[in-house]
Amino acid sequence: MNLHAFGIIGGGWRAEFFLRIAEELPERFWVAGMVVRSEEKGKEIERRWAVPTYRTIGDMLGGTRPSFVVVSVPRSAAPGILLELAAAGVPALCETPPAESLEELVSLYQKLGGKARIQIAEQYPYQPNHAARLELVRSGKLGPISLAEVSAAHDYHGLVLLRRFLGIGFENAVIRGQSFTSKIVQGRGREGGPDDHRLVDSEQILATFQFDGKLGVYDFTGDQYFSWIRSPRLLIRGERGEINNFDVRYLQDHRTPVHTELKRLHAGHDGNLEGHHLKAILCGDAYLYRNEFAPGRLSDDEIAVAACLARMGEYSEGGPEFYSLAEACQDHYLGLMMRKAVESKEAVHTQTQCWS
Repeated sequence: MNLHAFGIIGGGWRAEFFLRIAEELPERFWVAGMVVRSEEKGKEIERRWAVPTYRTIGDMLGGTRPSFVVVSVPRSAAPGILLELAAAGVPALCETPPAESLEELVSLYQKLGGKARIQIAEQYPYQPNHAARLELVRSGKLGPISLAEVSAAHDYHGLVLLRRFLGIGFENAVIRGQSFTSKIVQGRGREGGPDDHRLVDSEQILATFQFDGKLGVYDFTGDQYFSWIRSPRLLIRGERGEINNFDVRYLQDHRTPVHTELKRLHAGHDGNLEGHHLKAILCGDAYLYRNEFAPGRLSDDEIAVAACLARMGEYSEGGPEFYSLAEACQDHYLGLMMRKAVESKEAVHTQTQCWS
């Protein structure tokens, strides 16, 4: 098991995920340095996390040479930083998405696609519940998949799940969409729970993606990330079975149905003294998912981000891709076209792009 040393560019809310993971798993990850523009913020990070900070990328690379660098900045700033790291020959793990507009995606890919060592930190396929479902799909128990309804994450995050459940690569789609606004009691946000009772607007986007013989349904409201009263939903249907959230049904043969469920196995319950962490996810007696970061005390999203870091470490040493710049461009492109379909109230036909 290798120790992966990496740098971070950016000091925002998402950057703290990488810091927490390295703090919890010091045998797996080490933050060699961070680039933050503010000296005051840099000193605060150094006090809290015991990580050296720098004001420029050049200073960080001059002070230490990490195996790769995490780019955790706004999407408008990411392309310029990726170009700078590519020129320095440093592998980069960029937060989603890698650029803002379609024009910027095309420009970035034409400059760097296939030429630089870049992967994108798309964590949702590595969240334990989704990883278990994807493994069940790959097992063939459900047969060929024709329908994926995903209500779990916004835009590109939701669309990578939709594509992977359907087994879609860069095929084009016909997209139709609409939005709906309703009221909801304001819930918690990044900073914690609400101070008082307040009704706020909740925007729901519902869109369909018609591929050749396959249908994807996207359904999401931004409240779902933090809300105590809005939950994720997934429905995956194949010729021989389906997954409905944690409920699994499939056929052993045409006269023998099986009804089971995905079951999370945790340490630390009752008299168990193994710690407090997710161990695995089972379907019947089959282990679909094992937590490679146990016994670290990480949330599901942190486990998924850690999976991206581990795979990036392997990639930086010559290992395989796990979520390429091309895939990230495609998912963000589909998200942009979905928004266009919602706004225009007309069907949008996607076009093959340069990264395809």
